[in-house]
Amino acid sequence: MTRVPKTSGSYRRDNLADAVYAQVKADIFDFRLLPGARFSENEVASRSRVSRTPVREALMRLAHEGYLKVHAKSGWRVCPLDFAQYDHLYDFRIVLELAAVQKLCADMADGALDELRATWLVRPSARITEGTKVARMDEEFHTSLVAAAGNPELARVHHDITERIRILRRLDFTHPERIIYTYREHAEILRAVLARKAARAAKLLRTHIETSKAMVQRITLHRLQLAHLDAQMTDNGGGGRRPNQSRRRSSLL
Repeated sequence: MTRVPKTSGSYRRDNLADAVYAQVKADIFDFRLLPGARFSENEVASRSRVSRTPVREALMRLAHEGYLKVHAKSGWRVCPLDFAQYDHLYDFRIVLELAAVQKLCADMADGALDELRATWLVRPSARITEGTKVARMDEEFHTSLVAAAGNPELARVHHDITERIRILRRLDFTHPERIIYTYREHAEILRAVLARKAARAAKLLRTHIETSKAMVQRITLHRLQLAHLDAQMTDNGGGGRRPNQSRRRSSLL
């Protein structure tokens, strides 16, 4: 785990907690901290060079979001990835976005999708190719589409789903061809909505999300396999631990 930078005495505790939160979450998302790994608050505090108070605040926040669990005797544990749950969340996401598209096609305010048009209906030479940026843009495309429907409760629930699937979803853009397909698919969805072709827009949207779900699950499993192999090699080099012996703690904390 990367250390939190040293701070002055005026740096508030909540800022320290935010820094620890961001770093631990990044370690989880990048599989430097593997699903099932156990660790203590003292380990995080020592590596981050902060007291246990902001560490506990950060870890409790991650637990509330479903990334960690706390155990009275064994400290903290990274939650295993539950692909069945992610399937349910993706299915729920489809329902919400289809409802938004139906509403937009039936009653869309003038200019409601102008920003999306400017971002996605562009020449290939004007497209963004950096995966991290496109992942963020992809998320904004879908949240903006839902927000444009004008139902704040629909947007609120969709935002919650978006937060919960982000750990997998962002991996969709680690392959360059997925960026190309995303631009094409977003453009097709957007044109169908702008033309108020609800049935076509719904079909395109459903296919787009389901394809992305299948892709990120395959990428996630592959990344996990590589991360476990790397961790086993690190263990063997550092202490002669057997390759098939599971680790209780992550050496990357």
